[in-house]
Amino acid sequence: MNPVLQIDPSDNLAVALRDLEPGETLNIGGETITPVEVIPQKQKIALRDFAEGEKTTLFGVTVGIAGKPIAKGGLITTENLIHDADGFSGTREPVEPWAAPDVEKWNSRTFDGFHRENGDVGTANHWLVIPMVFCETRNVNAIRAAFEKVLGYEKTTHYQKLAARLADGYRNGKTAAELSEIQLEENPAPGADRVFPNVDGIKFLTHPLGCGGTRDDAEALCGLLAGYITHPNVAGATVLSLGCEIAQIDLLKEAINERDPNFSKRVHYYTQQGYPDEQTLLSEAIRDTFLGLMEANQLERKPAPLSKLCLGVECGGSDGFSGISANPTLGAVSDRLVALGARVILSEFPELCGVEQELINRCVSDEVAGRFAQLTSAYAERARAVGSDFSENPSPGNIRDGLITDAIKSAGAAKKGGTSPVVAALDYPEKTTEPGLNLLCTPGGDVESTTAMAGSHANLIVFTTGLGTPTGNPVTPVLKVSTNTELAGRLPDLIDFDTGAVIRGESTPDDLAEEMLEMLIEVASGRKQTKAQLLGQDDFQPWKRGVSL
Repeated sequence: MNPVLQIDPSDNLAVALRDLEPGETLNIGGETITPVEVIPQKQKIALRDFAEGEKTTLFGVTVGIAGKPIAKGGLITTENLIHDADGFSGTREPVEPWAAPDVEKWNSRTFDGFHRENGDVGTANHWLVIPMVFCETRNVNAIRAAFEKVLGYEKTTHYQKLAARLADGYRNGKTAAELSEIQLEENPAPGADRVFPNVDGIKFLTHPLGCGGTRDDAEALCGLLAGYITHPNVAGATVLSLGCEIAQIDLLKEAINERDPNFSKRVHYYTQQGYPDEQTLLSEAIRDTFLGLMEANQLERKPAPLSKLCLGVECGGSDGFSGISANPTLGAVSDRLVALGARVILSEFPELCGVEQELINRCVSDEVAGRFAQLTSAYAERARAVGSDFSENPSPGNIRDGLITDAIKSAGAAKKGGTSPVVAALDYPEKTTEPGLNLLCTPGGDVESTTAMAGSHANLIVFTTGLGTPTGNPVTPVLKVSTNTELAGRLPDLIDFDTGAVIRGESTPDDLAEEMLEMLIEVASGRKQTKAQLLGQDDFQPWKRGVSL
């Protein structure tokens, strides 16, 4: 296997698939290249000499300009490469018609989901407890303490037992050496002692917002919460308000009606300032929530076509292999689902920097193209207005593992969305409605983005990573995909699927996409839990509109 990959024939940078030593002979695109220094795995090597100011290309697009002369065979670093990206006009240019993948083998396939009255189908069945304002967090946590362990949803009982054994040992005079011998027991099988077997969880969406801020902040928060309440994976909700916050219950009800005019789920609303005391409020909320759970438990999984899936695609803790292995594999899954009539959501607008024109060209109409151009331009302008820029998006971990500029990161990140036409460009926190590839304006932050995609009704999320992440979501199963096998072996409690075989030349993204889609059907049917579900990783972080890259 060639230890260096030139991704596009036009590229003047290539990716090291293993550590490259100075002086070894490499053949890249029919030309001999000799590294002039150590090129670590995942990093980029210059395929020609660059003078200061010359453009570098990867994935067929501009990814930076030389900040100083770079020798052929040299290592690309933050010291010699400055972020630069191709611009965009906002006007569609002609492209070849999309060649959809052959999905005949999947046409009759189904998943077992929860059918809602409005025709949506969930991949899970949850009850939500939501505060309208952070002042209600303590009351939400009181409901959590009342229910999680009693109803069989507690995921940390083995840690509690370990702490109890340590405390008992200490009380009985055990030494530090003796206490250090006490081991953690295996966690009980998930769902083994659930009171409501058809309810996958009761989820608590705590957040720091709702009071103060602007009317726009309140409307965005209520829109996001409405997206979760109307989500196909949600059976009903308990909503706690203080009463005086800007994010009023009436705003939430308006947002719910906007997303589902025929909304019929059970939702209980409580305003603390209207109760004589906290005990009365919580007693009523706990009783009503229990009755709601009884009703939610009556629903059972039934077959549904794969067109009822809505896949959110995410990457985080990305590395120099993300755009080669995991993201193209996920892109191939995205294309198959689009061909089957499903929806796919591609978000993280700061990580589409430099590929905007390609996405604009793929838009199904001038209206969609214009809205995407307007949304991403406005976002970039807000960042510049406070002295920031999309170029600051890559994290230290990204840079250390080969993503030197935002344009390099973006060119690989966009591969998650596949190659299909763009059917809609949505602003946060709008809901997806169109089958096909949807672009959703969100930050590049992992949890802000996954939170937003679930709010837009993604009922599955696939998250690719090269460095590792525990990220999950309260209502939507999140399947974690490693770009390299070393990560999958080192963090097996976090990673569900490994695409390292692509890097080793043992498989292709297309082949692995078939396996990944099979796994997604199992997860969507509730027959397999993702690692994030097993850990109880329920990350929820609303985006307070402003600058977050």
